[in-house]
Amino acid sequence: MVYYIPIFTSIISALFCIELIFHWKKNRTRYFGWWIIGVFFYGAGTVPESITAIIGWNEVVFKAWYILGAMLGGVPLAQGTIYLIMKRNPADFLTALLVPVILVGAIACALSPIDYSKVETYRLSGNVILWQEVRLFPIVINTYALLFFVGGTMYAAYGFWKKKVSLNKCYGNVLIAVGGLLPGIGGAFMRYGHVEILYISELLGIIFIYAGYTVFRKDKSVLLSY
Repeated sequence: MVYYIPIFTSIISALFCIELIFHWKKNRTRYFGWWIIGVFFYGAGTVPESITAIIGWNEVVFKAWYILGAMLGGVPLAQGTIYLIMKRNPADFLTALLVPVILVGAIACALSPIDYSKVETYRLSGNVILWQEVRLFPIVINTYALLFFVGGTMYAAYGFWKKKVSLNKCYGNVLIAVGGLLPGIGGAFMRYGHVEILYISELLGIIFIYAGYTVFRKDKSVLLSY
C-alpha cells in the first residue's frame, strides 16, 4: 500500500496550491509566486509516482518523475525563500545560475538511455538511468534547495523569535523547515533503493509545510514578511 501514498501527496499539494493562488491575489510578491510554483512542482513530482503505482513502470512517466520530482521538487520553494531573505539583485543572480543547471539536467535525463535490466514494475529508481552522470544534477540541485529552503526558513524563524515580532511566524517557519528537510532525508534513502521512505517523507513534508503556512495565516500581518 505504500506505493499509493503519492496519490494523497498529490491531492494535498493540489489543494495547497489552489489556496496559495487565492492568497497570492492579495499578496503579489515575487517570493510568494515562487512558493506557488514550488508547491505545484512538489505535487507534480508525486503524480508520476501515483501513475506508476496504478499502471506500472513507464519510461516517459519515469523521466517525468525524475525531472519534476528529483530536480524540481523542492528548489522553487528554496528560491522563494531566497527572495524572502535576500535583496532582489543577489536573488536574481542565484536564479540566473540555477535555471541553466536545471535545464541541462532535464535535457540530459530526457536523452539518457534506460537500463531495462534494472527496471522494477512498481518501483522508481535513478539506478535505471544509463548515463549515471545525470544523477549528479539532483544532488547539486537538492543540496542547494536544502541549504536555502531549510536554512533560510530557520534563519527567518530565528529573526522573528529574536525580534519578538511574531511567534506565529517563528513557529510557522520551523514547521516549514521540518517539512523541507523530510523529503531530503527520504531522497537520501532512495539513493540506496528505499523509495518507500521517500514516498512517506514527501507526504509528511507537504503536511508540515501546509501546517506552517496555516500557522502563518493566524498572523494578521503580511504573510511571510520579514
